[in-house]
Amino acid sequence: MKKIYLILIAFIALTSCEDFLGRRPYDKISSETAFESAFLAENVVNGVYSNLIYDYVTVDAARVNWDAFSSVMDPTNSLCTSKYNYLTGKIQTNNSLFLTYWKRYYEGINRANDVINNMHRVPDMTDEQKAKRIAECKFIRAYHYYRLNCLWRGVPIYLENYAPAEYTKPRSTEEQVWQLIIDDCTAAIECEALPAKIDKGSADYGRITKGAAYTLRGKVYMWLKEYELAEADFEEVGKLGYALYTGGYDKLFTEENERCDEMIFSVQMVAKSGNGNCFSFLYGSYCTTGFGNSEFLLNTNFVNSYEEKNGKPFDWNDYIPGYNEMSPKERSVYFLRNNMSDSEISQMSTYGAKMSEYDATGNETRIKAAYANRDPRLAATAITPYAEYKGGASGAESVYTMRYPYRNWEAPQLDLRGSQTNQMLYMIRKFVAVGRESTNIQYNPIDVPVFRYADVLLSLAEAVNEQGRYAEAMQYVNQVRSRAGVQALGTNEYTQVMNKDQMRERIYKEKKWELACEEQLYYDELRWGTWKKDKFAINNGLQHVWGDPVYTYSWGGEEYWKWPIPSTEREKNTNLQQNDGWL
Repeated sequence: MKKIYLILIAFIALTSCEDFLGRRPYDKISSETAFESAFLAENVVNGVYSNLIYDYVTVDAARVNWDAFSSVMDPTNSLCTSKYNYLTGKIQTNNSLFLTYWKRYYEGINRANDVINNMHRVPDMTDEQKAKRIAECKFIRAYHYYRLNCLWRGVPIYLENYAPAEYTKPRSTEEQVWQLIIDDCTAAIECEALPAKIDKGSADYGRITKGAAYTLRGKVYMWLKEYELAEADFEEVGKLGYALYTGGYDKLFTEENERCDEMIFSVQMVAKSGNGNCFSFLYGSYCTTGFGNSEFLLNTNFVNSYEEKNGKPFDWNDYIPGYNEMSPKERSVYFLRNNMSDSEISQMSTYGAKMSEYDATGNETRIKAAYANRDPRLAATAITPYAEYKGGASGAESVYTMRYPYRNWEAPQLDLRGSQTNQMLYMIRKFVAVGRESTNIQYNPIDVPVFRYADVLLSLAEAVNEQGRYAEAMQYVNQVRSRAGVQALGTNEYTQVMNKDQMRERIYKEKKWELACEEQLYYDELRWGTWKKDKFAINNGLQHVWGDPVYTYSWGGEEYWKWPIPSTEREKNTNLQQNDGWL
């Protein structure tokens, strides 16, 4: 399936340049031609799939990282004030962010509509193959409507394509859009030609399966709070043969394991321009082969939320008595490198570090102890102070260490260098290339998981818990915790769960620890209703690892729970009613 992203589709040159709702539609001649043979029709389907990669490649400067909207990740200071000013409470409806994704999702919908409404005309294709491709495209259409509805909560529904001037429908209600997604997923599930699961050795790997359709439908039922129906769908996914990868969380996000049984639906990537994932570039450091730019960092409060392996909540005072009572600037002393120079000591003293606590020979060992016994997913996701990272930007594999104050990334220092050398921030390890394994940093070949079984298990736990069966929900969470290598819930004094409310909070945290950096959590936080509380907590924003803010977020108002209809779209279609609170 990966090869479809390398195909230059010949008929694209025949399409018109008209752009409405983000769609560059086939003109009458090219549309008819595209469905006159199986070869051309399959290329149209490939075009439907290829639209999915936009969220994960670097070629378009307008793309955003969805986890940067969630509470687990922060953009750099310059990004926050430009590209992510939604988080500063200062944004207008004419911002390109809203138009980009409105057009982008409708483009995917219109591509899918072309197949759904025209595939029956292909003369040299079996009915079974036609049915399979239509089912795949119904899922993809449903997926794009899912993203639209999560953001806007009610959008126009188009099930066929029109001339540009005819896109004048008013918004359907949020509930009507959810029902459309359910209907499309149900059609995919009921299609006999659509496989339940595709094995990793198959040439069709990467195409839509019933497992993906059950997962998406289950997620919609969660939005609708129809937890019994969601539970049934998530249970079906496990029956189809999907299972947790057991080789370790830190080995899961590699090219070797990108097609394991845990991956239900992944966007296929290859190491080519515009067809490889951007994570290694955007998450990676200057020391990553090809030079990453570390545009995104893990939120310090989120990192502090990772528990000990035995399930005990992490507390800085357990490792450094009095730490919590100090100001952030004062406690920066504990993160300083051994054997600092006189000028470095003077600099940190002026900054506000409590230098009387500095241990010139044991400072690094003392702070490393605070991370040594944490949930292993932390070390697999973040590069913590004085941890090592194997990079290859120098042309050969070298082991770098995260130290502060930063001196030099070249030998003999080999300090890990991020985008800001005057700040100590939590850089990301997950999805970032190791050593010289990937030399084209902007086009990493590792597939990007959209749905994986750990998410399904945690969603199943949530659905069961919301029905009041918190003890049963614990069993599903414990499957994920067991793979992670942490204490099972309900097995010691730290992991007891006594009611549904406690279990709910456990599930929310577990999802963040498990799914961080996979661009799924913003949508969950919107659904949970926790986004405002978690993302815009007092003084929350990008922070040094010791908690001193680089910048803080600002809540723009209750209207921020829903995205505004782009102003240009309302000018084109006067039937579009704006969301409350937006002009």
